[in-house]
Amino acid sequence: MGFCFYNNVCIAARHALNVRGLQRVAIIDFDVHHGNGTEDIIAGDERVLMCSFFQDQLYPYSGGVPMGDNMVNVPVPAYTRGMDVRELIDMYWIPRLEEFRPEMVFISAGFDAHREDDLGQLGLVEADYAWITQRLVDIADRYSKGRIVSCLEGGYVLSSLARSVAAHLRVLADV
Repeated sequence: MGFCFYNNVCIAARHALNVRGLQRVAIIDFDVHHGNGTEDIIAGDERVLMCSFFQDQLYPYSGGVPMGDNMVNVPVPAYTRGMDVRELIDMYWIPRLEEFRPEMVFISAGFDAHREDDLGQLGLVEADYAWITQRLVDIADRYSKGRIVSCLEGGYVLSSLARSVAAHLRVLADV
């Protein structure tokens, strides 16, 4: 279930593991929707750590109970703001990422949790996406030789999508 025909991030992560010989990769999914397709593909694969936050009880109504120990699912209620998401990331994602020490970081970058995007009811803004990206860049710099790949996954209001992607890319490009 989900919106994707192909899960590009999972294909890339499996390529890094199976062809490029990496031992551990992280998949980060920030999106208003739970990354249920990603979770279904990599659940139980201890070479992959998936960290995500998403609006709880929003289509496809999944993610409350992780399918494997390699999942860090953080469902948040509707109307959660960016500062609360930041706190949850520091509380749940970062310690697991530090412990896991990924050799590469993959990001499923969905910007539909933006407060202007009507598809969901979360309250992130560009500064929140920049902050999240910086935390992931810090992890990639420490454990992954800076190896980080980001794939655009969503965002349905063009003005907030453009601003959020620009904030994300500025951090990735270290501008």
